[in-house]
Amino acid sequence: MHAMGAPLPPSHGGAAGWMPGAQHPDQAPGWVAPAPQRPPAPAAPPAPSLPPESTGHVRLPPGGPVALPAPPPASVRADTGSTTLAVLLIGPAGAGKTTVARHWAQRRPVPTAHISLDDVREWVCSGFADPQSGWNDHSEAQYRLARRTCGFAARNFLANGISCILDDAVFPDRPVVGLGGWKRHVGPGLLPVVLLPGLEIVLERNAARSGNRRLSDEEVARIHGRMAGWYGSGLPIIDNSAFDVETTAQVLDDVLARSIASPPTW
Repeated sequence: MHAMGAPLPPSHGGAAGWMPGAQHPDQAPGWVAPAPQRPPAPAAPPAPSLPPESTGHVRLPPGGPVALPAPPPASVRADTGSTTLAVLLIGPAGAGKTTVARHWAQRRPVPTAHISLDDVREWVCSGFADPQSGWNDHSEAQYRLARRTCGFAARNFLANGISCILDDAVFPDRPVVGLGGWKRHVGPGLLPVVLLPGLEIVLERNAARSGNRRLSDEEVARIHGRMAGWYGSGLPIIDNSAFDVETTAQVLDDVLARSIASPPTW
């Protein structure tokens, strides 16, 4: 303990820790340690001004409605391999649309993204409205939100030169929230193709699924029956009952080449 009024010893940090006016033990009374002189801090460089639609220093074009790709000359066969495309692959649960879409996207020679509606729906963790528990206002709202999110993502990819293929189970008897919704979210250049194998194949593939993507046989049969309405729609339809994934992707490419040359009316 130091006697009351005795000078405090210097701190362990040396002169920088002394208080002005503190008495050094080796100096005569009245000596005051000079305040340490610190060099002025350098001025901070101004923050770079970035455009509102940018990531880092890379300018991102704004995503707008997607127009139809220009058709090739009549003397040249359409080649989708070098064309930036927006594709919507439609089909019932168990048709294989997600597997085919991913396979097709992975093997294109140009940048291509696969956007699965089911994947985006399942981004909702707490409060996920599982249609297996019954279709209601909550599942409908989450479904529409996922579709709009997919549409925004597709437009941004396409604006930056990356093709997109989306997959969804769109019902032909609900055009306003089906194809009409996709056309609003992506643009008139979206190319829809229907993947519709036979009911037996769909039931077999659905049985191999797990989690909330596996539906009851009754539900699969009901969805497949509604999908039959696409046969009178004028859209291109692929029956992949006897095709493996590789063959189905090749057929899809041929169908898209014809769609570029002669876009379907929808």
